[in-house]
Amino acid sequence: MIEFKHVTKTYRDVRALDDVSFTVEAGGVTGFVGPNGAGKSTALRILVGLCRATSGSATVLGVPYPDLEDPGHQVGTLLDASAFHPGRSGRETLMLGAITLGLPRSRVDEVLDLVGLTRKESHRAVGAYSLGMRQRLGIAHALLGRPRALVLDEPANGLDPQGIRWMRSLLRDLADSGCAVLLSSHLLHEVERVADHVVIIGRGRVLVQGTITELNQVGDLEQTFFHLTSDADRSTV
Repeated sequence: MIEFKHVTKTYRDVRALDDVSFTVEAGGVTGFVGPNGAGKSTALRILVGLCRATSGSATVLGVPYPDLEDPGHQVGTLLDASAFHPGRSGRETLMLGAITLGLPRSRVDEVLDLVGLTRKESHRAVGAYSLGMRQRLGIAHALLGRPRALVLDEPANGLDPQGIRWMRSLLRDLADSGCAVLLSSHLLHEVERVADHVVIIGRGRVLVQGTITELNQVGDLEQTFFHLTSDADRSTV
């Protein structure tokens, strides 16, 4: 389980997050959705210990990420698919991750197959990868340790329609196996096709959250998203 409790983050006079609270249950996909600049990436960075909240707490599997005994086997993360060393091959990148986690080399081939990168592609330098290939590599890296929780920031960027369908199927299978999946995106129409629960954020504040069914009962979800995020932007002008 992933849980945010009253998380606030300020940078001098800017409040990037304002009392953010929501839960990602095991066995489900939670879509964390909002326009660019809404605070999604800041929330994920706090969650995985890359920056500190000004107040509140964010935990994974019941504890703060830095306190996990073996985080690589507990939590898989993809925050920036462009962060891999461009001179290394995809296979080398995954092999280093496997060695760090104490995994057999066979796990590299397993995750390559899982994300659809061929043997030939895996031997190419990451710097020559398309954005979609880097996303697949990033997901493979996140899955190396067979994590119980998965945190993905804009994983659909650069994927073609077939790749997006593949990603939805993969995330659904992982959730159905008991994984807690947090999927951050600015594209509501992609998230709602795979998510069980949606959290809409704007200007650092959670505007609405609920199951897809609950939110659609209130009204058209796309229209709700548009009006809520537009109102959030206007309220800060």
